[in-house]
Amino acid sequence: MRILITVIAAVMTMTLTSTAQAFCGFYVAKADTNLFNRASQVVLVRDGDRSVITMANDFEGDVNDFAVVVPVPTFIERGQINVGDKTVIDHLDAYTSPRLVEYFDPDPCTAYKRAELMSQDAAGLPSAKSDLEERARSQGVTIEASYTVGEYDILILSAKESDGLIRWLNDNGYQIPRGADKVVSSYLKQDMRFFVAKVNLEEQKKAGYAYLRPLQVAYESNKFMLPIRLGTLNAKEQQDLYIYALTRTGRIETTNYRTVKLPSNTDVPEFVQAKFADFYRDMFARQTEIENNRGVFLEYAWDMAWCDPCAADPLSPQELRSLGVFWTGKSGDNERVAPPQAQNVFVTRLHVRYDREHFPEDLMFQETGDRQNYQGRYVIRHPWSGESSCDTTSYYKQVRERQEREAQQLASLTGWDINDIRAKISFAGTDDPETGPKPWWRRLWD
Repeated sequence: MRILITVIAAVMTMTLTSTAQAFCGFYVAKADTNLFNRASQVVLVRDGDRSVITMANDFEGDVNDFAVVVPVPTFIERGQINVGDKTVIDHLDAYTSPRLVEYFDPDPCTAYKRAELMSQDAAGLPSAKSDLEERARSQGVTIEASYTVGEYDILILSAKESDGLIRWLNDNGYQIPRGADKVVSSYLKQDMRFFVAKVNLEEQKKAGYAYLRPLQVAYESNKFMLPIRLGTLNAKEQQDLYIYALTRTGRIETTNYRTVKLPSNTDVPEFVQAKFADFYRDMFARQTEIENNRGVFLEYAWDMAWCDPCAADPLSPQELRSLGVFWTGKSGDNERVAPPQAQNVFVTRLHVRYDREHFPEDLMFQETGDRQNYQGRYVIRHPWSGESSCDTTSYYKQVRERQEREAQQLASLTGWDINDIRAKISFAGTDDPETGPKPWWRRLWD
């Protein structure tokens, strides 16, 4: 049986200057998508009514079992479909990931401040195409177009009734979950088509790729949404979806669910540096609970021309073009020598954990004019540990108070036990000769 990679990451109908705060600090860790299981990624490029959607496949297993079904708002021609590069999505993920930064306290006796798309190969489907079309027509399904793009065989389908479409999809190896007829019917009532894809084993062998590359679709529509309902029908657990939106206007947000900024610019204890993955997973889970499992979380919003601090370099114009950013113009050969900064591209990163009960509707979006920079950012502040030429009693007292605040904030963010947190902190000014203030006589004969 083929497996349906549901359209959690399915593109669909999308319609798809502020003062910057200087964060500075030293970047030491990031919370990328690898921290979460069952995580799908979609890149949305949107300007006016034009959209380019890139869907990263998280499919694992025999590629012969891969199949994808994606509702789309309009007829899709061969030239509107492309196969993308996963490394560009990985770069975008790294650039927008929430991050951990660290600062080091200066010598308390010294007064100074630390500076805070298109593939050209066209081919028809294999020989049984006419029989395929005849069987489809008998079930009220019309195969409007068929293409081979890279390693994928793609059909564009329309239908009169949901039961005929579901029966045809199931008969042809697209395992539609039980109870999908109402969802499919609602898409058909909106006059939507279905973009379906399977792996062409011969083409994949010729291409030489050991993994499935992202699928890309470009189209025009005034609708701005991302269908997720098919992906919730047979899911036993919550799923994570990352949405990276590239616009030239500003940040995007959901209109039918609450868009929430994750807690940010928060000081955390030093030991979190070695447990940042655990911290971020538990913090995100805690925030979803606070929002009754119905929130869509903003993890990053920034002008693509720069970053502070950088978890990765901004994407090059060539990479942005490959994702479908069509308004920046074609990249030139001079990029190989000195890539110019990407201009007029604003990136929004949204993270949603969803299931059928708490997300009964597809995600509806709007583009805003808000270009205020935001990032999920968590801060470690290391106390001064060197020799000092003055009485540091007051300094270490302040540090201990700061460490207690960090412990309480960490407990609030994650739900971790406050006593367990305190036990992991080396409070400054204790009897530890390496962390406490140095006796006056230790400096006499240095």
